[in-house]
Amino acid sequence: MTVSTEGKLSSVVVGLGSYLPKRIVSNADLEKVLETSDEWIVQRTGIRQRHIASEDEPTSKLGVNAATAALNDAGLTEADIDLIIVATSTPDFTFPSVATQVQAALGMTHGAAFDLQAVCSGFVFAVATADKFLRSGSHKRALVIGAETFSRLLDWTDRTTCVLFGDGAGALILEAQPDSAAMGRGVLTSHLRSDGRHREALYVNGGPSSTKTTGVLRMAGREVFRHAVGMVSDVVTEAFAATGTTAADLDWFVPHQANRRIIDASAEKLKIAPHKVVTTVDLHANTSAASIPLALCVARDDGRIKRGDLVMIEAMGGGFTWASALIRW
Repeated sequence: MTVSTEGKLSSVVVGLGSYLPKRIVSNADLEKVLETSDEWIVQRTGIRQRHIASEDEPTSKLGVNAATAALNDAGLTEADIDLIIVATSTPDFTFPSVATQVQAALGMTHGAAFDLQAVCSGFVFAVATADKFLRSGSHKRALVIGAETFSRLLDWTDRTTCVLFGDGAGALILEAQPDSAAMGRGVLTSHLRSDGRHREALYVNGGPSSTKTTGVLRMAGREVFRHAVGMVSDVVTEAFAATGTTAADLDWFVPHQANRRIIDASAEKLKIAPHKVVTTVDLHANTSAASIPLALCVARDDGRIKRGDLVMIEAMGGGFTWASALIRW
C-alpha cells in the first residue's frame, strides 16, 4: 500500500485507543507488604495507584487491545494499516517482536511490523519514526503502540522502585494526508536525543547476552531527577524553535508520566501554564512507553484535547533517551 508523493504529506492523527489491566493496586495495598506509606509515595511521586497485568496478559495482549480500540475509534480495519510500530521494553519474547504478534492477532498479513526500544521515550521515538515513513510516501497508515508490563521487571522488595511503575498500553493511528487536505494538522516536528553514558542511572540488570536472565530494574532516582528537567526542556524548546511557536501557543502539554515533581518542574521551567498540563501519573503510575498514549486517551476522551489543538508530547527514559513531538490534533 503506497501513497502518491506528489506534493508534501503530513502524518495526521485519525485514531486513538487504550487498554489498562483490570487489577488495580493502590498505595494502601502496598503498605501491607512493604515498609512504605501512601503519604510517602504521593508526596514524592504523585502516584496513588497502578494497574497490574494478570499472568495471562503479556505485553502483546495489552497492545492488541489498545490497537483494536484505536482501529474502532478511527473506523478502520487491519486492512487499512500497512505499518505497525510497538514501543516497548517488556516484550513477550526475545523474538519475535511484539509488533508481529499484534499484526497476527489483528489478522493482518501485509505491510511491516517491528518493535522500537527507547524505554520511556519509546512512544515519542515511534511517532517520529512512523512520521518519517508516512511523509516519504512509502506507507499510508501507521499503528503506533506503546505497551508495557513493567511489573514483570520489578524487584517487589525494593520499595524505592516497585511503587513507581504500572502496566498498560495505548495506541495512535497516523495517516499520510496531502498537506492541502491536512489543513495544518499532523506531526509538525520531532526531536530525538540519547546519551549512553548514563546507563547506570536507570537500567535492568539482565539480558540474554549478559546474564541470560530477564533481570530487574535498578534506578538512581536522584540522578534521574537531576537530568530529567533539563533534558526535557532541551527538546521541547527545540520543537518551539523549529515551528516558530511558544509555550503560550500550546493547548496541551502531555509529558511522560513518571513523577509529578518532574512534570511540574518541567512545565514551570518551560513557562507552560499548569492548566495546560495533562497529568495521569496518579492513576497509572509510570507505564514507560505506554504513559503518553494513555494520557492522550484520557485527555481526548474527557473532552480536553480537540481537533485543531496544539499538543506537545515529551519523555525521558533509561539510556538516557529523551524526545519531543509537536502535533496539531
